[in-house]
Amino acid sequence: MNPETTGNGAGSVTTSVQAQVIPLRRAQERKPRTRPQPTEQTTEAPVVSLPRAEAGPGQPEPDAITRALTFLRNRLTGDYTVDEFGFDAELTDNLLLPPLRVLYEKWFRVSTIGVDNLPKEGGALVVCNHSGTVPLDAVMTAIAVHDEHPAHRHLRMLGADLVFRTPLLGALARKSGQTLACNPDAERLLTAGELVGVWPEGYKGIGKPFSSRYRLQRFGRGGFVSAALRTGVPIIPCSIVGAEEIYPKIGDLKPLARLLGLPYFPVTPLFPLLGPLGAIPLPTKWTIEFGEPIRTDGYEPDDVDDPMLVFGLTDQVRESIQQSLYRRLSQRAGIFKG
Repeated sequence: MNPETTGNGAGSVTTSVQAQVIPLRRAQERKPRTRPQPTEQTTEAPVVSLPRAEAGPGQPEPDAITRALTFLRNRLTGDYTVDEFGFDAELTDNLLLPPLRVLYEKWFRVSTIGVDNLPKEGGALVVCNHSGTVPLDAVMTAIAVHDEHPAHRHLRMLGADLVFRTPLLGALARKSGQTLACNPDAERLLTAGELVGVWPEGYKGIGKPFSSRYRLQRFGRGGFVSAALRTGVPIIPCSIVGAEEIYPKIGDLKPLARLLGLPYFPVTPLFPLLGPLGAIPLPTKWTIEFGEPIRTDGYEPDDVDDPMLVFGLTDQVRESIQQSLYRRLSQRAGIFKG
């Protein structure tokens, strides 16, 4: 039997086995079949509903298995969407968030306050304090918005250029919805009705020494306020308590930081003394509070060129976050208890 080839080029498939065709017998050759008649009266058996299959201990739920299979099928067939910034919502929900959710729920035991201050739809700018040496505060805030908000919205975070220059990390950041921290990108996202997250302290905030914990650094020139004014979206102050203590920075190896192209190389009580073990964050108790929105839709478009207005709104947002931090710090039972 000769092999047959289907398709063309590199994607062709060669088959060497043909299905055997078995001819059906003619109608006159078939013997008539008669249905046996019951010899005695029969009763219908009752219909019994089978119990719904449930996952056993340590086994995934059937719905989770279905979602995983659907995700795999969509990946293989290319049946998924990516926006102009590279954001892949399906990949984020099914692959990126689940492992990080363990940190959120089990390690940092994050509590949220004021999630209802986030709009269910439409654009808004979430402005947060930055801390912790490593930007886990941004990741935990994104999970809080997605998991705790009734609309399960994605927070489109504005990141530093270092994130996107780093191999693998840059690609994952794009896939998770992050984009470069610049006004044009922020305004495009806000105009499209997205929730945008910004950490205006930058490296000054996340890399500050432990002795300066929970003291906000300068908020730059108020670029985030300009973006909110141009698009008319509300500004939502967000305070994060608990991130400052995960990597208490007590020193900075600046020569090594310059060699590696980093803004700082932190020294903590455990890192680099304990090597990789020292890179495990301390299990502090976190609280993330979303404050009352500060509306900007009452201003005129030309007001964005008024530096006094921009600086005034910037100070208002900064002061709101600082007061929220002081209030939460005075109410928590301890660093690890909350």
